[in-house]
Amino acid sequence: MKRHCFNNVRLGLAIIALSVFAVGCRTSANSRYFGETVPPTRNILRYVTGPEPESLDPQIPDGQPEARIFLALYEGLVEYDPKDLHPVPAIAESWEISRKIDEFVFHLRKDAKWSDGKPITASDFVYSFRRGFAPETVSRTAELGYFIKYAKAFNAKSVFVKKNNQFLLAKDFAPATEAKTNEPENNKSPENEQAVSSSAIAETEFHQFIKSPDRLVVSGDEKERAKAVEVNPALKTALEDSEFVPVKGEDIGVEAIDDYTLRITLRQSAPFFLGLLAHQFFRPVPQQAIEKYGKAWTRPENIVTSGAFKVKEHKPYDVLKVEKNPNYWDAQNVKLDEIDFYSVEEQTTILNLYKAGSIDAFSNHMIPASWVDEMRPFKDEYLNFPEIFTQYYSMNMKKPPFDNLKVRQAFNLSIDKVALAEFRKTQKPLYDLSPPSISSEYEKARSAVSEELRLKSNTSPEEWANRNHFNPERARQLLAEAGFAVQQNNNAYTCPSFPADKIALSYNTFESNRLVAEFVQAQWKQNLGVIVPLKNMEFKTFLPMKNAVDYDGLALTLWSADYLDPYTFLGLQYGISNNGGSGYYDPKYDRMLDEANSELNPQTRYEKLARAEAYAMNQQPFIPLTVGSTNWMKKPYVKGLYPNPGTLHSWKYVYIERDPSKWDSNVENIMK
Repeated sequence: MKRHCFNNVRLGLAIIALSVFAVGCRTSANSRYFGETVPPTRNILRYVTGPEPESLDPQIPDGQPEARIFLALYEGLVEYDPKDLHPVPAIAESWEISRKIDEFVFHLRKDAKWSDGKPITASDFVYSFRRGFAPETVSRTAELGYFIKYAKAFNAKSVFVKKNNQFLLAKDFAPATEAKTNEPENNKSPENEQAVSSSAIAETEFHQFIKSPDRLVVSGDEKERAKAVEVNPALKTALEDSEFVPVKGEDIGVEAIDDYTLRITLRQSAPFFLGLLAHQFFRPVPQQAIEKYGKAWTRPENIVTSGAFKVKEHKPYDVLKVEKNPNYWDAQNVKLDEIDFYSVEEQTTILNLYKAGSIDAFSNHMIPASWVDEMRPFKDEYLNFPEIFTQYYSMNMKKPPFDNLKVRQAFNLSIDKVALAEFRKTQKPLYDLSPPSISSEYEKARSAVSEELRLKSNTSPEEWANRNHFNPERARQLLAEAGFAVQQNNNAYTCPSFPADKIALSYNTFESNRLVAEFVQAQWKQNLGVIVPLKNMEFKTFLPMKNAVDYDGLALTLWSADYLDPYTFLGLQYGISNNGGSGYYDPKYDRMLDEANSELNPQTRYEKLARAEAYAMNQQPFIPLTVGSTNWMKKPYVKGLYPNPGTLHSWKYVYIERDPSKWDSNVENIMK
């Protein structure tokens, strides 16, 4: 969609931005603040979250710009803590967790309501979960909930197998390599020491079914079943003359025990699951509006929300205005009357709007690298904190030339990531699937596993430490071994046989993405003699293409943790359909992750996750680039807006402080 049809509001912002840009980025040396610093006359927050949201349906998109909007409009069972993202009570005021951390019982608030005044009940969550996993919903984040029993089977259109009027059981057909117990010996951990038994909850017929041994699940597609038989011959006899019963939404492990008691049953232990439930996918959607309006339910005149705010006005590619929801259960503690989410992507424009006082804050990664040094002195406004955010390039492993491991390794080793991080100014080099900042305990486990693998490989510490680091000579050697000889002429390299015209480096339109792409493009040209074309696309078009692995060559992936556990990154490569964007799938990797998550001893679990990560990185499914930092600004009168590790804000705590003596100062201490 072309963006030349701005309305008056957007045009006004553009004029302000241009006028400020004409002045430039100069600020008086005696000025404490960057630009105009006057609170808005109305009790509103004017915020730039990034590109135009793809949808206001929380179960469809998986982008961070939408996630921030959903935090205002929808509330889940739990909510993110505004400072550290740990789960805190929301619509669920309390919960109980089984000893094996595979079953959760939530007790809902009786005063929680939709924005239309209708009570929010356990049945709303059952409906929402079933809808999210329904194949026709086409949710790109559904796999986050695959730990819920039979959710993956329902989402994948799989079937149960019934023979002689009895459902066959999975344990009778699992290959020896996949056999595992769901009763780990190490069942003592801080988490389950504090866990509370849910035995007081009344037993139900559904609970007896969902806790019974796992049924055998096979593909609903006849050709896919035939492939499964080839891998597991034991299935052949079982599938002959059998009845195939489709897995339905009613079969997944989510149950409304009564109006205000919800039970979720998992297929195995998942120590991180409570934190995961704060994700947008698990926030309830309004059955009453969806059934009445169909796909049009998210239009401003139809939408019903469950959060602290509701939609007031939406002008696509301009502004989404949300206003305080009077029916929200905690409305008395919501400070803002309105939030205006502006969709702006050009970084210089954003910073100039901020300087002019036309916006009060903007989201992460918005400050251009060339402006960072000038922003650092504004200690009351500039927020540069550690972030669990990674940037990498997916490579299409389904098509040549990146179906070749040596090609993937060559493109990785030919990028100087230290230089890239210095160029970006607020970034650090990344060499693994997950960033070091995700957990100090996991980092210890990863180091221990790395040393174990080094000793097995009989490699020196220095060689091992640098095995995935910048090594252009080794990169050229690998490319030649893959059949693409690199030639040298007067200190310049060329690779005439490499099909550069058949590939591209695709990324969504954003200034920082373009700058990184140009930097990496120059690296490949200089070190491999390969000139990779660049292809920029609108975010809402780019993301589905990348996730479907429907691109040629390489594509940008930006991933911010959904919860505070390394699995939020390692799980990107899990399963046949995943969010890794490379088409990578390895059943052994999946089994390693499943085994790790069945382990209740936290340290042992981390060690198993680290081994799985090392295994995947040996196959180079993508090129790690950098670990991000928050890198954004807010006016000192904006209070309660914290630079948490995911830049995911609990808007109900944000307010405008009009007394200058209470404004934030020296934001380095803002998280204390």
